[in-house]
Amino acid sequence: MAGRVQRTVLAAVSATRYVTPLREGGSLPGLMEADDLGTYVVKWRAAGQGVKVLAAEVVCGELARRLSLPVPALVTVDVVPELAVGEPDFEVQELLRNSAGVNLGMDYLPGALDFEAGAAQVDPELAGRVVWFDALIGNVDRSWRNPNMLFWHGRLHLIDHGAALTFHHNWPGAPAAVSRPYDAAQHALIECAPDVGAADAALAPLVTRPLLTDVLAQVPDAWLEGPSPDEPADEVRGRYVEQLLARLAARDSWLPGVLAAAAAGGAGRGSAPRGQNRPSWLGPPPPEGVTQR
Repeated sequence: MAGRVQRTVLAAVSATRYVTPLREGGSLPGLMEADDLGTYVVKWRAAGQGVKVLAAEVVCGELARRLSLPVPALVTVDVVPELAVGEPDFEVQELLRNSAGVNLGMDYLPGALDFEAGAAQVDPELAGRVVWFDALIGNVDRSWRNPNMLFWHGRLHLIDHGAALTFHHNWPGAPAAVSRPYDAAQHALIECAPDVGAADAALAPLVTRPLLTDVLAQVPDAWLEGPSPDEPADEVRGRYVEQLLARLAARDSWLPGVLAAAAAGGAGRGSAPRGQNRPSWLGPPPPEGVTQR
């Protein structure tokens, strides 16, 4: 797939109402309504992890979409500080005020069920593609302890990619991450007989320079931080493209370990207590007799 890739940009919406904070992790994402009548989980530019987390969410989410992996729609959300007035929590108020401007929104999936490793069944083809994708982007946050996957209308959805692309937190050390092994033995889907070999054959040819260039074009300039603060945004975009292409080309160094882990099937691995890492906005886990679809 070496032809031209259609250039797109993330849809832009404006927040109209702040609904509630989602007290998951340290970033306090918020549930917000927008002027397109949609509801979004909003991740803040002023959260402790910084804008690189937002950049990782866009790069990984949009790359997953181009590879036909199921991810919620992403948008940029313009937030005005006045929306914080009705929030009683001072910490949340301050976070909203400091995040005035463009933030990241993920389509809210009402009624979604959480993924439970060892209980949920995922097709080996899809499982293999997710494991391969996570190995490519170095996603350390799709383990059985914290799957970051939901079932919505019976379909698996991948969420929360802010912990991936760890190389951009230390650009001088980024070359060392190119061939870094990936610990697939801890992956939430490793017990689903993931067909990683088929995934590699299908997906690797799709990850091209034009595709990655278009994916990086989705990231707002203000969320791109290179080794020096004055580096132009397009040069930082180029760094991501080169890093991911190098990671792809170095599959001989990390793919065998992923294949071996898939063949072992997570033997001897523990399992998380039911509902331990369930996002608070999903409410309590369904009763024991209810199986995930």
